[in-house]
Amino acid sequence: MVNEFEKLKAGKLLIASANLLESNFKRTVLLVCEHSEQGSLGFILNRPMEVKVCEAITGFEEIEEVLHMGGPVQVDTVHFIHTRGDVIDGSQEVLPGVFWGGDKDQLSFLLNTGVIQPSEIRFFLGYAGWTAGQLETEFEEGAWYTTTATRELVFSGEYERMWSRTVRSKGGEYQLIANTPELPGLN
Repeated sequence: MVNEFEKLKAGKLLIASANLLESNFKRTVLLVCEHSEQGSLGFILNRPMEVKVCEAITGFEEIEEVLHMGGPVQVDTVHFIHTRGDVIDGSQEVLPGVFWGGDKDQLSFLLNTGVIQPSEIRFFLGYAGWTAGQLETEFEEGAWYTTTATRELVFSGEYERMWSRTVRSKGGEYQLIANTPELPGLN
């Protein structure tokens, strides 16, 4: 396999390898929002919580969308990915048409006035983060794959099949990997 770490950058997907069994990341798909020599940051796309945004975040009482577990770091913080960088100040574009962050008060106003639809936003508690060299070491150990992100996948509600579909989309040997059971020793 090519050195997948070298392909990593903001806007790419980070996919847990089939042998990554650590509970925080087992069978996860993450959107990388920052990647540099200092470290990396992203959000798990396929970990919806059993809590709605309106039940957990002040200022967003009308939002019935599900809240997502973004990762194990600073789980007391709220982050968001959206498609409306054209109207939310301070947004960072991570891939064409997909933005990270911005002015939270402005977002609340735009959602509550109907300028932005809830389907254009995804909220996360916490994030996944790696310090300098940490993620590269995990790649060397075979813990991760990477591929190109799409706006459709980032906002997909197909959480159960997201990991296998994303791995399968890489083609070749990955099509076999996508079909591996979670606990091969129990088959």
